[in-house]
Amino acid sequence: MPFDYKKEQKELYQPKKTPSIIDVPTMKFITINGKGDPNGETFATAIEILFSLSYAIKMDNKAVFEYVVPPLEGLWWAGCDIADKNKHEWAIMLRQPDFVTEEVFETAKAVLKTKKKHLDFTMARLEQFVEGLCAQVMHVGPYSDELATIDILEKFADESGYVFDVTDNSVKTLSRRHHEIYLSDPRKTAPDKLKTVIRYPVKKVETT
Repeated sequence: MPFDYKKEQKELYQPKKTPSIIDVPTMKFITINGKGDPNGETFATAIEILFSLSYAIKMDNKAVFEYVVPPLEGLWWAGCDIADKNKHEWAIMLRQPDFVTEEVFETAKAVLKTKKKHLDFTMARLEQFVEGLCAQVMHVGPYSDELATIDILEKFADESGYVFDVTDNSVKTLSRRHHEIYLSDPRKTAPDKLKTVIRYPVKKVETT
């Protein structure tokens, strides 16, 4: 049976609706940064690039490790009006197994460059993501209803002796952000049944 991260690492991908604190391990991702409406063409193209690379790596390395491609993830931040989707800044990511080196990654890019000439694979990069201590919860429902779930998560963190510890918006690197993991395909799932892991970096409140 192929290794399925969602099943084997449930603490990362299958949290309960009740919030919890988790220390997220360092992981490897293919990542693309962008800006603008997540319903727009730029975001859709970035997703196509991520999945094209991830499936190319998976299929070319079956002898090394058989696995299910993990779900899409996204980091979100905005030094702007959150309601204005055109100003959203994001990094979308797909986790990669440990065997994926820069050489494996570049080989996949080179192969796809000739097969999918309409895509700019230079947008993608392979990197380690160190997230660390976080509060997380499962959100079930439309993306537009996430604010209520975030409020619950923040209240839980506060009552547990933590505060949200999000990287300053001026920093444009992959870092500690509002983090979402998309377990459902919005093209095939009713909005009220969408499952999204919501994760926020936290730090312990210092007491005197």
